[in-house]
Amino acid sequence: QVQLVESGGGLVQAGGSLRLSCAAFGRTSSSYAMGWFRQAPGSEREFVAAISRYGGSTDYGDSVKGRFTISRDDAKNTVYLRINSLKPEDTAVYYCAARAALTPSSSTAAYNYWGQGTQVTVSS
Repeated sequence: QVQLVESGGGLVQAGGSLRLSCAAFGRTSSSYAMGWFRQAPGSEREFVAAISRYGGSTDYGDSVKGRFTISRDDAKNTVYLRINSLKPEDTAVYYCAARAALTPSSSTAAYNYWGQGTQVTVSS
């Protein structure tokens, strides 16, 4: 079992950047493929990015391709989400998730563990 703790969210102006972090506690992050999702008020949870267990493969949601970058540092048991060129529509709670598998997935149902989320608010 693994516990996930996100950090790095905050209030930022449109066009700015953030780096979100997801720290894994318990079983090491190297045991999992990892993903980031987001949920805005009144909306369903949306796939943002995912990375395979050993980092060789990544996948991104269509709305974030070219602006978001997922990476992992298993020596630190941490997964990152770099967000550039932030837009007001990126405002949401961002969740980290772990999947006991090799490959990334864009489906929420594929993930076994979830963090509590970190709020990202983008002002125009």
